[in-house]
Amino acid sequence: MCSSTPLSNLTNASLKQGDSMQNLSNGLDTISYRVPLGVCAGIAPFNFPAMIPLWMFPIAIATGNTYVLKPTERAPSASLLLTKYLNDIGLPPGVLNVVNGGKDTVDGMLTHNDVKAVSFVGSNKVGKYIHDMGSRHGKRVQANLGAKNHATVMMEDADRASTIKAIVGAAFGAAGQRCMALSVMILVGDLEESRCWVKELKEEAEKLRVGSGFVDGVDVGPLISKAAKSRAEDIVQQSIDDGATCVLDGRGVTVQGYENGNFLAPTIINLSDESYVDSNSPIGNPAYTEEIFAPVLTVLTVPSLDEAISITNRNAYGNGCAIFTSSGGAARKYQYEIEAGQVGINVPIPVPLPFFSFTGNKSSIRGDVNFYGSSGVHFFTQLKTVTSNWQYATGGDLGGVTMPVLGKN
Repeated sequence: MCSSTPLSNLTNASLKQGDSMQNLSNGLDTISYRVPLGVCAGIAPFNFPAMIPLWMFPIAIATGNTYVLKPTERAPSASLLLTKYLNDIGLPPGVLNVVNGGKDTVDGMLTHNDVKAVSFVGSNKVGKYIHDMGSRHGKRVQANLGAKNHATVMMEDADRASTIKAIVGAAFGAAGQRCMALSVMILVGDLEESRCWVKELKEEAEKLRVGSGFVDGVDVGPLISKAAKSRAEDIVQQSIDDGATCVLDGRGVTVQGYENGNFLAPTIINLSDESYVDSNSPIGNPAYTEEIFAPVLTVLTVPSLDEAISITNRNAYGNGCAIFTSSGGAARKYQYEIEAGQVGINVPIPVPLPFFSFTGNKSSIRGDVNFYGSSGVHFFTQLKTVTSNWQYATGGDLGGVTMPVLGKN
C-alpha cells in the first residue's frame, strides 16, 4: 500500500461502515456493522512471492483478523521476511503466522475448524481443488486461477511504435509468468498490414536480453523449473505441428554462465500468417488454448473489431484484456462489449491500484468476492445486525406471540 494512501481508504469510513435506521417502531432501532471473521489463511504462488501475500494479509489484519500464510515451496523466503519485518515493528505475536509445506499443509488449513476464510492465487487445477475442498468445509474461499489475456490492436489508428513496445513488455516481462501477461494479440485490419506489425514485433522482441535476474540489463529471466520450460517448449512444438508459423523461436537459448538454466527466449506464434482467423469457429491450436505461463505470444488477425471482441469473449478466461487505439468510439465499444473483468485502454496490463479491487472473472476466479480494495474488506468481514428496543418508561410492549407490525404504537 502506498504511503500516501490513508488506511481509512481500506478499513474505515464507508468500507467498514454499516447501516442504521432509528424508530422502525416505537423505541425500536436497527444497526448493522462489519466484524472480523477470526482466523484467515492465504496460499501464495511463486511468481510474485511478496506482492500476492500483500494482497491478502494486510487487509485481513487491518479488519481485525489473524492470519496464517503458506508460501509456495519454490519461493518461501519473501513471506518469512515480510513477517519478520512486521514483528520487528511491533505486530503482536500470533497475528501473522507462516507455515511451510505441501498438500498436507494445505489440506490442514482447508479443514481446520478455526480457519474461516482462505485466499489462493495459482494454477487452475490447484485452485479448483482449494475452492471445492474449502467450500465443502464451510470456508469462505477466493481463488484466482489461470488466464489467457487478449490485446486487440486497431492497426488503422493505434500508435504503432508505442503499442509494439507495450505488448512486448506485457507479453515477455517476468518471462510471461504472471496471470496478467498479454499472451494473445489480435490485430484488426488488413492482413498484409498485419505482417508488417508482426515483423516489427519480432524485431522489438529480439532486443530483449535473456539471463539471470541478478544481472543488470537482463529483461527476461528463467522459468521457475525444468518442468515449466519443457512444458512450454512442448506446446510451442505442438502449435507448429498443428500448422502455426513460429515467427520467433526462443527455444534452445543459452545463457553464458547459466548453461543449465531454465531459459526460454521470447517466442512469437502466428496463427494468421496466410489467412484471417475465423471468428465463428473455435480456435484449437494449443498456443491459443493453453495458458503457457512462459514468454510466448500468440498472434491472430481478423478484419473487424466485432470479430476481435467475439473471439475474446468466447475465451473461457476473464482476468484481463486491452485495446490499443486512438479512436474513442472503438475504445468505448470495446469497453462496454468485452466480458473480461479488467480492461485496459492503451494500458497493456490493467491491474488496479489497491483502493480498487482485482476484478478478474469467468474461469479466472473461483468464489464471488475479489481480492483487495472494497471487495477485500468485504471478504475478510461479515455483517452483524443488532435490533434494540429501548422504551422511555418501564412496562412498554416488548412483543408477544404475534408477528411485529412496523409502526405499531
